[in-house]
Amino acid sequence: MAAIVTSTQQPRRIMRLPQVQAATGFGRAWIYALMSEGKFPKARKIGTRAVGWPSDEVEQWVTDRLEGRA
Repeated sequence: MAAIVTSTQQPRRIMRLPQVQAATGFGRAWIYALMSEGKFPKARKIGTRAVGWPSDEVEQWVTDRLEGRA
């Protein structure tokens, strides 16, 4: 009999800045500073005047820090 595997992973989505701030606990300036140093996932242009972050990349970044892999 095969084991049933359930995924707790949420579907991939675009996170806007307030969601990224809530997920990381960081402010806008610190997020952008980390991005410029290559220490945080890069924002992607999603519109003429809008950027967003892939949720899977932000969530993996948070997980890595919580598990001491940073």
